[in-house]
Amino acid sequence: MLLIRPVLDLVRSLPVLVGALLLGSGNNWQWIGLGFTALTIATGISHCLTSRYRITATQVEWRTGLLLRKQRAVPRDRIRTVDVVSEPKHRLFSLAAVRIGTGRHSQGKGPGKDELVLDAVTRAEAQRLRTLLLHRKTVASGSAGPAGSVDVTAPPEQLVAAVDRKWLRYAPFTLSGIAVVGAILGTIYHFAHELNLDPVRYGPLRDLFSRVTQEPVWVTVVFAAIGLLVLVSVLSVGGYVLSFWNFRLTREPGGTLHIRRGLITTRSVSIEEDRLRGVELKEPLPLRIAGGAKCVAVAAGLREGKGADKGGGLLLPPAPLARVREVAGEVLGEDVAGAVLVRHPRQALNRRITRALTSVLVPAAGLFLLAWAGALPDWPWQLALVLVPFAVLVGWDRYRTLGHALVGRYLVTRSGSLARQTVAVRRDGLTGIVVTRSWFQRRAGLVTVVAPIAAGRGHYHVVDVGESDGLALADATVPGLLTPFLVVNS
Repeated sequence: MLLIRPVLDLVRSLPVLVGALLLGSGNNWQWIGLGFTALTIATGISHCLTSRYRITATQVEWRTGLLLRKQRAVPRDRIRTVDVVSEPKHRLFSLAAVRIGTGRHSQGKGPGKDELVLDAVTRAEAQRLRTLLLHRKTVASGSAGPAGSVDVTAPPEQLVAAVDRKWLRYAPFTLSGIAVVGAILGTIYHFAHELNLDPVRYGPLRDLFSRVTQEPVWVTVVFAAIGLLVLVSVLSVGGYVLSFWNFRLTREPGGTLHIRRGLITTRSVSIEEDRLRGVELKEPLPLRIAGGAKCVAVAAGLREGKGADKGGGLLLPPAPLARVREVAGEVLGEDVAGAVLVRHPRQALNRRITRALTSVLVPAAGLFLLAWAGALPDWPWQLALVLVPFAVLVGWDRYRTLGHALVGRYLVTRSGSLARQTVAVRRDGLTGIVVTRSWFQRRAGLVTVVAPIAAGRGHYHVVDVGESDGLALADATVPGLLTPFLVVNS
């Protein structure tokens, strides 16, 4: 890290350094910029030289800093996750970063308040710490080395699932490349705007633009759509390879699920099965059309954040739906994904079609009024009306998706069309039961049953179920909780 940290600090200080050197000619600003850069590098080096950690029988302790001392301690009985991340800067020297979490952290880019990061340790030490902390081993008195090391051997693993190269065919249907294309185009536009440049006036773009303007509009639109589709597909496949290369889901003795994945940046996540509250099968519409899905864990204390933490509970990347259901059943010990779900009453169909039509007709009415006032042409509201059949189709598909069931220890619920989700949560892990009814639901004789749980999104819904069936479902989900408040008609 004494080789890596100064380089990283220098890169972060480049804007200040370049600005001081360019704008500070003839005055002291350039020396201020150089001093700031030197101070930043010196601080990083002192962080590497002064960082220490140790593991006792009750907590993990860490301290760093030369002039400004920082010290943190995490009780071992509060540790929920131990993630091992190895970025390119780590892999260059066979290092890794160990992230010790005590629960869900903030949605920011950096580590949250409930997370302790040991950056960086050797790969062997990282795996030893993961095994030691997750399996609640007690550090033997007098057996610790300078860094609190003890001899802990990782238990053998049982393979649950591994990535198949054939699954690359599902990558284009994740549409993850759209974000990359948008970021690239946004960056190009930003710099071109700042420099007052028009890219279509230079080089190959000028020839391409002149050729496009000579073609009919429909030809331009078709070729642009095909080009965008090809680019998004290629980037999506590349993102799939980078994220899920060598993906392996294993089960360790003692009840721990271990997830490893990544090509350039490797990541290792462990989930204790006694904190596993269920699974969630996600089927976005493009992936569902291709017959694929992905599986995510619903676990207590599992960190949910952006960037490197995104998808930490992913049990299976986009894969065939049958394989995703099989893995979900093997993880939970029950075939929850293949259960026959109870369909919801016809009133739920009416509500879905009504809401879908409203989302189209209301904007169309607004566009019509603007066209009638002369502010817009007629084609926008006419185009909006063309979407009416598609809105009805989406509403019908949302109704067809609705369903629920009680399968062993689990409550299973399914909903959504453009983003279908099937969730199975443990009934004994629920913190209560909630029954809600809006004014429109009361008129239709429907209720929504909410299952609150200290994991995942925090609550899951059984939407628009019949009133009597919904109350019976709520009573059966958490037996005895609602019984004193129910009246059974003889």
